[in-house]
Amino acid sequence: MRFKLLRRRLTISSPRMKVRNAMPWPLQWAAAAVVLGFCGAISLWAFEKGKEIAGVDTAAKEELSKLREDVVALRTERDRIQSILNTSGSAMTVERAAQERLTAQIRTLEAENRTLRQDLGFFEKLTASTGTEAVAIRGLQAEVLAGTQLKWQVLVIQPVKNAPEFRGKLELSLSGTQDGKPWMMPLPGGAQPLQFRQYRRLEGMVDLPPQVVVKNVSARVVEGTVSRAVQNVSL
Repeated sequence: MRFKLLRRRLTISSPRMKVRNAMPWPLQWAAAAVVLGFCGAISLWAFEKGKEIAGVDTAAKEELSKLREDVVALRTERDRIQSILNTSGSAMTVERAAQERLTAQIRTLEAENRTLRQDLGFFEKLTASTGTEAVAIRGLQAEVLAGTQLKWQVLVIQPVKNAPEFRGKLELSLSGTQDGKPWMMPLPGGAQPLQFRQYRRLEGMVDLPPQVVVKNVSARVVEGTVSRAVQNVSL
């Protein structure tokens, strides 16, 4: 009987046995996590070691260092170019302002030169007088500006030494055509008072009516009711 029981336990027909672990499941999970972490650390170490052996990490560091140097060089070059541009812009602004001032001065000098030439012409005509006239008109000039205005200028002289004071007036009249018809107009505002000893220069602007073509300008010096000098100029 004992032999049969022993044989049953030793053969395949022996009853099954269950082995239970005495370790609780939280500790089992903790142990598994430790094992996994250890395996991950070993894998990471192996990966980094492989990169170091292959030279990949060193090349990346060198490339990064080179890129940083290039960035610094580009920034320096950009700052240098920006400084040059700022300096050039300031120089151009100063040069432009100086050129504008120079242009204004040239225009002023040209205007003064024209005035001096006109004065010179007046005085040349004054000195060229024969001295036979008591009052004379010299240098009657007229110019139509933009078709709407007429600029006139006249010099009246007494070509004698120690001439007495002259008191009279200057009459100016314009003539031409308007719309193809004859046209004439006196100086607006009437004759201008004239008082001088040696010479007197008079000038002014006249607004012209529409469609007027000025062909002749006449100046006359009157003393009382007597006409002392007359001069005409054609345009």
